[in-house]
Amino acid sequence: MDTRRDFQQTLADARAGEGIALGELFRDLYPRVVRYLGAFEPDEADDLGSDTWIDVVSALDRFEGDERALRALAFTIARRRLIDLQRRRSRRPVEPIEPERLERVGEVGDVEEEALAELATREALERIAELPQDQAEVVLLRVVGGLSADDVARIMGKRPGTVRVIQHRALLRLAEQVRQGDVTR
Repeated sequence: MDTRRDFQQTLADARAGEGIALGELFRDLYPRVVRYLGAFEPDEADDLGSDTWIDVVSALDRFEGDERALRALAFTIARRRLIDLQRRRSRRPVEPIEPERLERVGEVGDVEEEALAELATREALERIAELPQDQAEVVLLRVVGGLSADDVARIMGKRPGTVRVIQHRALLRLAEQVRQGDVTR
């Protein structure tokens, strides 16, 4: 978290409902969580991220730990939300609405810069999404989530050594995709 304030003070202020402190936590956690969720469910990432954020804020009063532990909590909640959605979807298929039918409203900025950043992010997420589920999940939790192997192991119910092996295999596979992509894409 790039804040000028001490994390524990920010956490205490957020628990008290101070908007600035909640905003700091939100700016640190929410984009990471949405990128993680977007790799698996691009059309649902914002909704799942919002639900995750609500759960994180609700858990602040019971939360004990440092910044890393809060990030791990957020990704644990996000992963559970993702699994719940996938289970619900498998029980009750839904017909999605075409994105073209929805207008996207956002801040005005440097369109070219935003488009290039979006393309690079989208390409990276597409490559990660081509990995087996466990490899994609480990890479996203480690890189996007900024979590340690121990944190990822707890979230996924695996041993830290297993997480490291999965990450190593994923990175080798991604490197191979990039090498082949330079020729075939």
